[in-house]
Amino acid sequence: MRVTRIANAPVSFGVFELSDGPAPLTADEMVRALADAGYTGIDLGPIGFLGVGEELTRRLSGAGFLLAGGWADLAYSDAAAFAAGLPALEATLEVFDAAPPYAEARLFVAQEGTFAPRPTLGCSGSPARFARPGGNAPGLAGDEWSGYAKRVQEAAQRCRAHGYEPVFHHHLGTFVETPAEVERLLELTDVDLCLDTGHLLLAGGDPVRALRDWRERIGHVHVKDGDPDILAAALEDGADLREIMGRGGFSALGRGVLDLPGVVAALDEIDYQGWIVVEQDTLPGRRPLADVIADQAANLAKLKELGL
Repeated sequence: MRVTRIANAPVSFGVFELSDGPAPLTADEMVRALADAGYTGIDLGPIGFLGVGEELTRRLSGAGFLLAGGWADLAYSDAAAFAAGLPALEATLEVFDAAPPYAEARLFVAQEGTFAPRPTLGCSGSPARFARPGGNAPGLAGDEWSGYAKRVQEAAQRCRAHGYEPVFHHHLGTFVETPAEVERLLELTDVDLCLDTGHLLLAGGDPVRALRDWRERIGHVHVKDGDPDILAAALEDGADLREIMGRGGFSALGRGVLDLPGVVAALDEIDYQGWIVVEQDTLPGRRPLADVIADQAANLAKLKELGL
């Protein structure tokens, strides 16, 4: 029988980088709000927001949470910038290593499915792609792919050296946005995919088809909705990815065009056994905090109604 655990993430509250300024709520308030909504895990978010070591352990265990994963962006397209970014990846892995809740998470690998935390490898992309996301700016040239893939593979090996199996997150504003770019990455590496339904949707992909086509390479799933009309209007205005998020380009589940019942049915069809992380990328201060919190409860309720 398929067992599902559903997490959320700080990005749903607009917490991407600690340098962005004060978060709209404290880490304890966020964890409590998500626990009250019925979630059982959370993504790490920017290092330090949820704490590290004993502080992270206290915060998660107090809510009965497991850690679903954490991410590190690396410049795979540039050898020097990639090397300079590796300490950030190592720092994320060290946070994983130091947090006792991971030991509990590993028990679920044997007992209830793949619920160990996943290091998520992100691409820092380019200014041109960030400014015109969704496959609307030039990508990697043919001869650049081999070096890009080699560096993704190196990052993956660093994760594996710590005992974690990583996933690669395709993402708007990066060099792996479109379905064709995801396919190319899968061809050139052995790294599994963090399938993000919202980012794939706004890059012209079909998340339901992707779940079926890439079923053997899906190690982590981010469920989010998207509104292509908001994307199109923002691009016409010259707005970048950050502004698209602020305008609600990633909507609450059921308010965009994502075929959510189809996604849930496909997850059943492929017998997906890992974490499902609900995300609703937004910017802080654009909507009342109470509405943002209510959205996360409603997002989980919709998934539960569909049988997850």
